[in-house]
Amino acid sequence: MNLIDFVNKKLAIETVIAQFLVLASLGYLLFFKKKYPAVGLWLSKQAVLLAFLVALGATVSSLFYSNIAGFEPCELCWFQRIFMYPLVVLLGLALIKKERIIIDYALSISVIGFFISLYHNYVYYQNGGLSAICQVGGVGVSCVKRYVFELGYITIPIMALTAFVLIITFLVFASFNVKNHVSKLTDV
Repeated sequence: MNLIDFVNKKLAIETVIAQFLVLASLGYLLFFKKKYPAVGLWLSKQAVLLAFLVALGATVSSLFYSNIAGFEPCELCWFQRIFMYPLVVLLGLALIKKERIIIDYALSISVIGFFISLYHNYVYYQNGGLSAICQVGGVGVSCVKRYVFELGYITIPIMALTAFVLIITFLVFASFNVKNHVSKLTDV
């Protein structure tokens, strides 16, 4: 197994774990938030760090694919990078300065990146249902070119979409009112 195959498999497994975390977080918010407020408190305290690690991992992975594996990014990949890369800096600053206001900015950037990534997946899975941004056979790389296909559905567009969704999930937890969780814990 070469390095690229190893990284593809590792990132595919991490993507599935991330998707599970998103679903588990949604389940927690819908069904268990009141019963287990300590979980929400812990997540709200760790959320910025977790979101930072996801953004850093996504950034390093995209750089690996373009600079080491030699996979040229398409136009929509570039737009997603424009919204992913600053998250590393913003969330890093939020961690260092412990300023919660940065979370609002990071969440805004993540949501825009999410919609670009969602559109990229739409284009990708329409088998060339193209847009004005990304043309097959045009200048540059096609947005539907398949570089990675693991576990029957994990592609680079799915990895990016999952990263944005997980970052948004963590930032939603980060923006929770910690005092509300603390008061619920003391009431127990």
